[in-house]
Amino acid sequence: MKKLFAVASILALATVGLLWTSRPAQGQQPFSTLPFDDIATGYKVAPVKLNLTGRDPFLVGWGSYLVNVASGCNDCLTMPPYTADGNPFMGQPQKINAAGYLGGGVVFGPFVSRNLTPEANGMPAGMTFDQFQEAFTKGTDFDKVHPQFGPLLQVMPWPTYTNMNPRQIRAIYEYLSAIPPVSVPGAN
Repeated sequence: MKKLFAVASILALATVGLLWTSRPAQGQQPFSTLPFDDIATGYKVAPVKLNLTGRDPFLVGWGSYLVNVASGCNDCLTMPPYTADGNPFMGQPQKINAAGYLGGGVVFGPFVSRNLTPEANGMPAGMTFDQFQEAFTKGTDFDKVHPQFGPLLQVMPWPTYTNMNPRQIRAIYEYLSAIPPVSVPGAN
């Protein structure tokens, strides 16, 4: 039954995607260039319930894939990253710590990873997309938490993400907007 549901979901996504390709928004690429396999995988591996209201379901799924499969965001942004009985480094089947998922709080010397979950305004870490893109690709620390180390984020591997295109970054932002907010003591 699960396989049937997965196949039906993928076909539904592909059908909607094909319908949307005929009318892309001005200045945007056609949706047919979206990686449907990655989108389906993104939904399969998302460790938390997603709020899709008002969000692009294709970008949310793709963002989940980029965050949960292509990147190791959970390891640096979730404290602890796995449940006590789901730590793959202990030979256990992986179970992400959904209660603290991407809420920050992981200590790296004098630095603590940030909370990327949506704030009251619904935006990841309270940032607009433009701010998020700048932090993500240029390392701008809008909160200036560690001014003694300069104006750039010290834990976020932003130099790596400068190679992503704007649609990939938009997908990550859309996914982070869809995850539940969490509050982790010590995380900014």
